[in-house]
Amino acid sequence: MHFKELILDLVKEKNINMFVDMDGVIASYDFGRPLEFDKKRPLITNIKTLEEISKIPGVKLHILSICKKDFQIKEKNDWLDKYAPFFEKENRFVLSKETITDTSSPEMKCNFLKDFVCEEQIVLVDDDNQVLKAVGRGLENIIVFQDSELID
Repeated sequence: MHFKELILDLVKEKNINMFVDMDGVIASYDFGRPLEFDKKRPLITNIKTLEEISKIPGVKLHILSICKKDFQIKEKNDWLDKYAPFFEKENRFVLSKETITDTSSPEMKCNFLKDFVCEEQIVLVDDDNQVLKAVGRGLENIIVFQDSELID
């Protein structure tokens, strides 16, 4: 398992806070149904990989996801309870564009990660190239992985 080996190598140096996107990473992304998160298909292979990683000492998993409407925060948490309960409730950060207005998704994630204070290494797993580029350029101390790294 390639991704697990990458994380094992990183955690040798420093504990890790790993932030994982939901849409397109652990849940299917359906452009035709963006507001019906409760109907999203779980991406089982990625979920199983992350569940294994959650058991590595020194790794703390977080969700960092964006939604359009405030009501989707509950939908996403309910979905996680059903399909990926190993993401602890206190480590789930679902940001709403209804609350945080006039900010793009890449900016929202960059701002959140910039303000997240910790001693550990921060890792981001996302499927959005714009987010990965923004975080990679704006926050040099964060390691970014494309979601495709989860699949061997």
